[in-house]
Amino acid sequence: MPAALPPGVVTVTLTILLGILAARALKLGSAFGTLTGGAVAICGALLVVLTYTVQRPMVELQQKIAQLGRGDLDVSVSFARRNDEIGDLGRNFNQMVKQLRESREEIERLHRTQMSRAEHFATLGEVATGLAHEIRNPLAGIAGVIEIIGRDLPSSSPARAVVKDVRQEIARINHIVTDLLQTARPHPPKVRKSDLNTTVEHAVMLGRQQAMAKGIEIALHKDPSLPEVEHDSDQIHQVLLNLLLNAQQAIETKGKIEVNVERRGPNAVIEVNDNGRGISPEHLPNIFRPFYTTKGDGTGLGLSLARRIVEDHHGRIDVTSTVGKGTTFAVVLPLQRVARPVSAS
Repeated sequence: MPAALPPGVVTVTLTILLGILAARALKLGSAFGTLTGGAVAICGALLVVLTYTVQRPMVELQQKIAQLGRGDLDVSVSFARRNDEIGDLGRNFNQMVKQLRESREEIERLHRTQMSRAEHFATLGEVATGLAHEIRNPLAGIAGVIEIIGRDLPSSSPARAVVKDVRQEIARINHIVTDLLQTARPHPPKVRKSDLNTTVEHAVMLGRQQAMAKGIEIALHKDPSLPEVEHDSDQIHQVLLNLLLNAQQAIETKGKIEVNVERRGPNAVIEVNDNGRGISPEHLPNIFRPFYTTKGDGTGLGLSLARRIVEDHHGRIDVTSTVGKGTTFAVVLPLQRVARPVSAS
């Protein structure tokens, strides 16, 4: 199909054609003198109609496009109210400008969100570093004393059970501090091409140890045709363990967790599906925020850290959930990472 001519070309072309018609009419008028005045009048009327219906809207459109080029997205054309092809053109232009305006607003909103997150993590990093020293130093001393006490206690002493509980709580505090540090100042991933199926399988094997005690089944579906994926196996292993732990905690009695690995276009996708209680719509937008948790014994750092790791792999985590039916987390990783442009500071 031939390409449409620009509006200015159409206007000039119609004007030239009308001029030719006027000239022909004048020639005919020399032979038919009685018709000359009528032909000239018709051509003049056509020129007036052409100027009003085509040329004026095109001039207005050119002016609005120039404003648009200067960054003014509040423009619109007045001839969009017409019920002809020119009106269709005006309505399409106004709709295009509206979509551009909405896209710019969404980009600005996302930019503000990213800046807020960057400031939050910067503050968190300073707090975490101070807390790590203030907590870990005395914690190491407490752990040493507990070890000495445990060795000195008689084997039949009931206090041994208390010592065991204290050791577990010390380990839990140390784990919380570690998560806090990793969330605030994560290590950059050591990326290399390796089998993602193997990484997922190792995480599932560890997750099954805890799941079996609760009567929860974990099923793994690998993709043998998946090519090697550029990733840090240790960090992705950590992400999956966190998702598996969350899935287990969401299942109140016996249940099932399915882990699927597959290729989707240029990406590898790891899905973790559970049939637990699900996440309510009011909580869903906040689950990746640091320290946000609906669990009484949770720190609210696990999912925040998981998303940070996946984003450092140039991927993303998607989540869908239905209350009473379960939740699906999808870790999307590019098969091959592309270097991101360095943003100007």
